Amino acid sequence: MAPTEALSPGLPLPGALTPAAMAGCLALSEAAGWNQVAADWDVFFRHGTVFGIGDAAAPAASGAVLPYASGGFGWISMVLVAPSMRGRGLGTRVLRRCMAALAEAGLCPVLDATPAGERIYRPLGFQTQFGLTRWRGTGGGDPVGLPLLRPDALASCAALDAQAFGADRAALLRTLLARAPAQAFRLPGRPGFVLARPGRQALQVGPLVATGEAEAAHLLEAALGAARGPVLLDLADRWTGLADHLRARGFTPERPYNRMALHRAAPFGDPARLMAVAGPELG
Repeated sequence: MAPTEALSPGLPLPGALTPAAMAGCLALSEAAGWNQVAADWDVFFRHGTVFGIGDAAAPAASGAVLPYASGGFGWISMVLVAPSMRGRGLGTRVLRRCMAALAEAGLCPVLDATPAGERIYRPLGFQTQFGLTRWRGTGGGDPVGLPLLRPDALASCAALDAQAFGADRAALLRTLLARAPAQAFRLPGRPGFVLARPGRQALQVGPLVATGEAEAAHLLEAALGAARGPVLLDLADRWTGLADHLRARGFTPERPYNRMALHRAAPFGDPARLMAVAGPELG
């Protein structure tokens, strides 16, 4: 999550955007150097709400929420401001609108924050749940031989994901599987799976969910072996063995994140099963 600006009086209220704003939203994420493509923004339009300030087709600022009612929380992400409009409080205004939307739904706001963003969110009452690190490297290598994750096996993986993440997001997993079916793997006879999605700059690997670090290493190697070109992966900091695996593969840590929730330090779900997240925009 990007940091937000000091709130200035007289700013317009954020309104809900429609998919007609897709080009404008893509322009915001591209200007920030982020990895999202249209299919990522489409997740927010289809399953959540995208708020914007300014031109409905080319907003000057954006923010998105994804509600996970089954878990009692909702995700805030894509808080972006056009470079020419920064410093005017637009980011703060959109962030507060996202928080209000989740409060109206009775859901706890959750987000992944950079250290710069954390300085904004902590005074608002957000508390750290656990740390994450973004790793960057290059895919390729020998195939591991794990079976591909087929749509008929997705239900059991979605149940495992719900335990790890803290809410049912089967619809999101179906979308991710459809986007990169050749880079989705499962463990045969054991719980565990990994998905990936193509981005503007790199393939994003995640979520990766398993019952242990050794099992997760097999899934990670399968995903990286099937990848070609640049790869991003957001790994929970507790998994030092997987971090060593990435480092041995030539990956380097790029930046830290903290998963934060409003007035709640206890994680949702079971972090002992969540190895790599789907990305800071999706959780």
